[in-house]
Amino acid sequence: MALIEIVREVDLAPAEAWARLTDWERHGEFVPLTRITLTPQGFDAFTGVGRIGFHDPMDVVESREPTFCRLEKRGRLVLGWAEVEVQPLGDGSRVTWREDIHVRGVPSFLDGLTRASSRALFSRVVTGLLA
Repeated sequence: MALIEIVREVDLAPAEAWARLTDWERHGEFVPLTRITLTPQGFDAFTGVGRIGFHDPMDVVESREPTFCRLEKRGRLVLGWAEVEVQPLGDGSRVTWREDIHVRGVPSFLDGLTRASSRALFSRVVTGLLA
């Protein structure tokens, strides 16, 4: 597994930062070739072109709005979990995104590559959503 943590301090009220981070459908704007569909349990991220690609279903397993959310990845290819935390910080917020991700079939000696690519991708998502 590849554990990453992304922390941002932003000039957004906690409720606004939370609303932006949990606007699940917008996440697809920042992940190439990905579209998000809401499900009763959370959402599904489909990455691909046409019908060729893979699904990354995520369930919201814990939510304490507007401060904490935990997602569990339940796909055939991508496994793990993510946590979103928003804390007040002066007139703004501190946002922490933690993710532990594993791509099925990728050997553990490549965890560093998975970690680096995941950090780059999720940094782009968090930065984009909070802009």
